[in-house]
Order: sequence, then C-alpha cells, then structure tokens
Amino acid sequence: MPILRLAVPSPLRRSFDYLPPPDLNDIALAQLQPGVRIEAPFGSRRVIGYLIELVDDSDLPADSLKAAIRVLDETPLISDRLLQLARWSAAYYHHPLGEVLCALFPKRLREGLEHQPLGDPGWQLSTRGKGLPDNPLPRSPRQAQAIKVLAEMGATSATSLAQAGISAQIMRALRDKGLVESTVIKRSRPPVARATGLSLTGEQTEVLHAIHQSSQGFACHLLDGITGSGKTEVYLQLIDECLAREQQALVLIPEIGLTPQTLQRFQQRFGIDIAVLHSGLGEAERYRAWEAARTGSTAIVIGTRSAVFTPLSRPGLIIVDEEHDASYKQQDGFRYWARDVAVKRAQLHDCPVVLGSATPSLESLYNALQGRYQHHRLTQRAGDSALPAVDIIDLRRQSLRAGLSNDLIDAVAQCLDKGEQCLLFLNRRGYAPSLQCHDCGWVAQCASCDARMTVHRRQQRLRCHHCGAERPLPNDCESCHSHNIAPIGLGTEQTEQCLHQLFPQWPTYRVDSDSMQGRHAMQELVDTINRGAPCILLGTQMLTKGHHFPRVSLVAVIDADALLFSADFRGEERMAQLLTQVAGRAGREDIPGRVLVQTHYPDHPALHCVLDANYAHLAKRMLAQRQASGLPPSGVLIIVRSDCADGAWGEQFLQRLRTDCEPSLGRGCQLVGPLPAPMQRRAGRYRSQLLLTAPNRASAHNAATQMVSAAEALPSRKQLKWTIDIDPLDVS
Repeated sequence: MPILRLAVPSPLRRSFDYLPPPDLNDIALAQLQPGVRIEAPFGSRRVIGYLIELVDDSDLPADSLKAAIRVLDETPLISDRLLQLARWSAAYYHHPLGEVLCALFPKRLREGLEHQPLGDPGWQLSTRGKGLPDNPLPRSPRQAQAIKVLAEMGATSATSLAQAGISAQIMRALRDKGLVESTVIKRSRPPVARATGLSLTGEQTEVLHAIHQSSQGFACHLLDGITGSGKTEVYLQLIDECLAREQQALVLIPEIGLTPQTLQRFQQRFGIDIAVLHSGLGEAERYRAWEAARTGSTAIVIGTRSAVFTPLSRPGLIIVDEEHDASYKQQDGFRYWARDVAVKRAQLHDCPVVLGSATPSLESLYNALQGRYQHHRLTQRAGDSALPAVDIIDLRRQSLRAGLSNDLIDAVAQCLDKGEQCLLFLNRRGYAPSLQCHDCGWVAQCASCDARMTVHRRQQRLRCHHCGAERPLPNDCESCHSHNIAPIGLGTEQTEQCLHQLFPQWPTYRVDSDSMQGRHAMQELVDTINRGAPCILLGTQMLTKGHHFPRVSLVAVIDADALLFSADFRGEERMAQLLTQVAGRAGREDIPGRVLVQTHYPDHPALHCVLDANYAHLAKRMLAQRQASGLPPSGVLIIVRSDCADGAWGEQFLQRLRTDCEPSLGRGCQLVGPLPAPMQRRAGRYRSQLLLTAPNRASAHNAATQMVSAAEALPSRKQLKWTIDIDPLDVS
C-alpha cells in the first residue's frame, strides 16, 4: 500500500508519513497528486497537511503509522511550479515546509473547509437524469420542462431557470429524485479594454524597448528611476502587453495604504476587475480574490508582501514596486523577503520580473553590478515637473515650537497663502517618546520591555510601541509623587496640536498608524487631499511610500537627526532612502517643489547627497563599505535568535550551539556572539542572538543547515524559542 508523505504545519522541519484514509479506493489513491490537502491526526489534534509525495516505504514500521482522515481535494489547488516555489522557500529560509505551504492558501482552505469555485449557483443533469426517455415525468410538467431545458442547454444557472419559470422548489424536488445535481457556472472572463497610454519620454521608451527584448523568458530588470520619473507608466505599458498575450500580471506594493490609488489608476487604465490581496481585507474578500487569480478570471493581481505566493493560471509578468522597502521582509514566523521570492518565482515561471525604485536597495544594485539584473535608469522627471529645490535649516541656536523652526513656519504660511499644500514628515507617532519627572528624574518605563513608554495625550494613555502594553497617563511621579512631570521629546500628536494653533484657518491631517484606523481611512484621506484645497499633511513614513499628491509644493523633514545615526549596519541606507523618498513628494506636477530639511548637523555627508539628488553616489560608497566589512550584499548574514523567559538560559543555548558548530563551519564563515539583542527584554522575554557571516551563498547555506540541525538536537526548556533569520532586515 502506498504511503502518504505529508508536510504538516508545525515547527518540526520534517515530513510525516500516513496510511491512506480507509475509505479511499485504489483508483482515487493512484490519482493523488502533490499539493492536495489532506486532513490527518497529529498528536491529539487534527491538522490540514499537504501531500508531498506517495512513497512505497517509510522509515517507521507500518503498524506504527496512523491513517489519514480524508482527502479534501481531488486535484491540487496550486500548480507544480508554485509547489516548487514553496519547496525552494522552505529550503532557502530553513523553515518548515508545512508552514510555508500555509502561506499559499487563504484561511478557509488552511482550516480544512471545502474549496468553493467562483461563479453562479446552477444545476445540471445527473447521470440518471441524462438516461431518461423522451417526454419524461408527464404528471409533473414543470419538472419535465426543467429536464428539457437542462438537456438542451447543459449546466444552467439558477437565475436563468427562474427566469424561465422554474423555481428552486422544483429543482430541489428533481434533486431528491436523483435526476439533477447542483453545480457552479463559471463566469466568462471579461475582455480587457486596452486604453492608450501616456506619451513616453525618450528614457521611458528606451527602457520599454530594452525590457521587450527579453520579455519572452525570465530576466530580472532593475528599474532605477528618480521620484516622478514615470515608473508607473512603464509598469502600465508592460502590463498592457502582458494582457495582450492573454497572460496575468502580479504587482506587489509595500503598504496597504498604497492599494487604493494604485487600484484606481489600474482600473481607469484597463477597465477590468482587479484582484486585490492584503491583510486589511475580510476573509471572504481575500478568498474571492485568491480564487479569481488562481482560475485566471482576473488578469491583474495587486497585493502586499504575502501576495507573492498567490496562485496564477497564466503568469506572464511580476512587478515589485518600491523594491527597497523594508515591508517586503516578514519579521516573524516564516521570515521571507517577498522581493527575492518574486525573483525566484519569475525564474520558475520563465517570465520577466521588474524591480522598481527611486532608491534601489544595495542588494539589487549589487546584483545589477554583477550582471545578474539588467539595470535601467530614468534620470529625469516625466512631464513638465522638475526636481524640487532642497535647502537645509540649521537648528543650532534656534528656538523651536513643537519641533518647528521659524523658517519652516514661515515657509508653511507662504505655501498655504498661495493655495498649495505642504507635507511635513516626522517619523515618530504619539505626543512624546517619554514622560519624565523633573524633580527626581523618574522616567515612565514599560514593565515588560527595555523601553520607555510613549505619551499619547489625546487618549490620556502611556503606550509601549514594542509590546502594546498601555496604562493611564499619571498625574504625578510614580517614584517621588511630584506633580512636576512632563513629556520629553517630539511626536506627531504634539506637532499636530501646534499646527492647529498656528494655522487654524487651514486643515491639518495627521497620518500615522494611530490616526489611519479603518480599511478606508487612507483612501478617504487621499481623495480629500487630491481635491486640491490648501492643507497641511503631517505624518510618518506612511506618507513617503509612492503617494502622488499633485498639489504638494512644500515638503519638510522636521527631525532629520533622528535618521542620521543608527547602530544597525543598514541604518545609513534606510536614512538615505527615506529622505530621498519624502523629498520626492514635492513638485510632482506643474507646481515647483521645495524641500526643507531641519537638522543640527548641516554638514553631514548623507544630507548633502540628498541635497545633490545623488543617491547613486551615496549607494556606491555604502557598497564599498559593505564589501570591506564582508556585510551584505557582498557577504551573507544569518542570525540565530533565542527568546526565553530566562535570559541566561537563552544565552547558554546559543553558546552551546556555537561550540557545536564552529569547528565544522566552512572557510570564511565566522560566528559572533551570543550577544544580547539591542532591546534585550521585550514582552517579558529575554532575547539573545548569534550572528553568522559568510563569504557566499553556498557556504552560508551549508552553515545554516548545520546550525539548524545542531539547534534541533540541543536540549531546551519549554519556554525557550529559537529562530533562524536568513538575510535579516536588521540586527535588532
């Protein structure tokens, strides 16, 4: 008897063998294909596993194998290539295959519910009904009419039958007699309205021509275009040609907040239903979008990070917009980079993938320099818009109001007086980052984290932005009971309050994760802004990611100093990207743009790269530094983290792991640590980390395999958790 080898969603990095369900006949067993869902016992639970293969033998005795409970799918709901992508992802990121496969399915299918195809409910003749003689059921003319209609038309929707006077009651009666059976009538795919695109610049035309030359197979294209250079128009024309070949396009965007404007522009261009996938949707909406993409009834799929695993029936193009964005990195559980998975998926589907950004990641630039990616540049803004003028405001010896200098306040007033809009960037939500007693020095600390609690004055709460803990805002010091306590530092709430006082005649809109609550909040705000009335936009990096506000003429960075210094090796790269992106929101159409950057360090070289609009120059310098230190992208970094209620036990676990693995690591591999994480205590647990640097992918993969095997073999306490992070976003 063949044995079912399943991938089960569990922390264990191995497959599990089962006997077939008792009621599965030999024919059905022989027809099972990898990828089908199978319900099986797992300890005291029932789980939904995924068939990997049928095997003749197991390492376990046959009498110790449990039987699976039931097969949920007659045929796989995912393609062989998508299953292959899951296998690659599990191997590359050293994550259990069962948990990776869960990322490919919507929640209802992960939970074992029946797969329901999209379409209209309908009826068709059963095998018995097809064998009826002419003029059947003479005593039931309505039932006879229904049989005749189905015999002539085949499967027919319930709506069409009702229009012919055949009720649902009649159809249920025929079903009870075994003459008809319910079915789903698939909707026909609507035609694509191919709208004429905008006129292209010379650079855009050259880029399209270069990409066309390799559009019939796999190639990775890095579209390196300054803000406002028309990258989206290039995407749209590439998608138009993809649809002309009757293929599907997958477009990844970094944030949910970008979905409405992206969707609106794509719908205006193509006039078709577009599948949208992100975490802000309800489960029913996500399922319909997933099924529409899987069956090919939609030609365009737009989604955030997890959409990279969406099944497609006719994949022809993959686009990753703002490819540098950190949102593409999953930070817990299955820690994958959606950008890199997208490149691998394009390779498996033999189709082109385009990575677009005004500030490309150093990884993508490095791959372009190595010849792995084709590098295309857009150095000029599209249309009549020009790059904004950038000026630095030296804050030294200046008085500030909620972080605003007099020069900046005057610039905002002039902008509003001209009937234009301004955008102020402050990457710190809340009213103030801490609360301090001026008598004894007490600072409000989180009880569960090595972090200060943030003041949220509007809600009169203290909140920890790391573990989510909160408590009421106190009236006096918790140490000396003095009333002389005050917020320290600056947050968006505080600056918003000041702007309302300074400019009461104009609206101020605060944009951060506290204010943008609800699925439609960001879309409603964008619609309001794009009506063009003078206003002030104040927000965090939610405002910097690809938004197009045509009436914004002034952009200001309130606190550039908070971005300049970081202990993380990616800190300077992220700072340069963020400043360049936020500056790019200014003057995107016919209104001249201006950017003001407030700082106490006006001579900092990174700021001058933004002043000179020379991100490429700064990127070359950062690449040289990374190469000298052996850090990504010229080297490979892996982190093994421990998370434990007992910090000493977590460090001891990593120390034993280092002792076991270090002698057998490949040439050039080095271990650093174990070290406490920069924030060691979070949510009541202590975190430590062991870093591995390797000179290349092959040696890094071999070392990671050894470390995973060794970690799984080490004795550990129940409260200890360990994870491995391949290509980590940061070292925190």
